[in-house]
Amino acid sequence: MKRVLIKIGIGIGIIFIIHLCFLYFASYSTGVRAGELIKFSHKGVMFKTWEGEISQGVSESQRFVFSVQDKEKQVIEDLNNFQGKMVKLHYFERYKLLFWLGDTKYFVTKVELQK
Repeated sequence: MKRVLIKIGIGIGIIFIIHLCFLYFASYSTGVRAGELIKFSHKGVMFKTWEGEISQGVSESQRFVFSVQDKEKQVIEDLNNFQGKMVKLHYFERYKLLFWLGDTKYFVTKVELQK
């Protein structure tokens, strides 16, 4: 009986690890959004994450909220320099929100200044 419970526990653990790997490495969609960069900050208590927002129009509903991973040093530097300017963001969307990576499912991988 003890062996069966150990095998079931190991099986559940392996399934959980595979699920987490899928959520981390698989992307649901990729795309490009453009707008005025109105906010970019480093926030959090236990897990510090980079969060930003662009305005895509005049109404409150036309805002795109995004996160940036810590490993994207050039993107973080560019976003800090482009505050208040028109930018084009290349991003990917994850299947689920992973709280230790950011507050959103959208992660920016490249920033271009629009002319």
